[in-house]
Amino acid sequence: MYRNDGFRELDRQESLRRPANASVGRIVHTRDALPAVLPVNFLLEESGAVLLCTSASSELVRAIDGAVVAFEADEVDTAAQSGWSVVVTGPAAVVTDPDEHEHLVRIGPRPWVPWPVEVFVHIEAELVTGREPGWPDGTVCSVKSS
Repeated sequence: MYRNDGFRELDRQESLRRPANASVGRIVHTRDALPAVLPVNFLLEESGAVLLCTSASSELVRAIDGAVVAFEADEVDTAAQSGWSVVVTGPAAVVTDPDEHEHLVRIGPRPWVPWPVEVFVHIEAELVTGREPGWPDGTVCSVKSS
């Protein structure tokens, strides 16, 4: 996190609690040696790991399987100038265990577009960071327009 920038750092537990109610997240990965960001449906496991579901033949699966990626979810209220942002960073891997796959078919995230062959991608939560407006002492910052 950037110190003294008007944002309060969230601890790991609070950071992992926030995305539970978010409707969409973003997967950040590398595509043709450049940063790429895609909106995704997701499910957050208790461990903090992120689960995605997509087409087995998608470019996304080929780009992230075995790679370190970032997943970001946030909530922003521009009128109130409030909100939060959480980033989970870690290795991504396609779920290959048949029993785990069947379990995820029942409880896992659904893709936006149904595909004939869907895969689940598991992102390990090696690094979890979160922030919201406010100073470390709990003071909420406000911006006044002129």
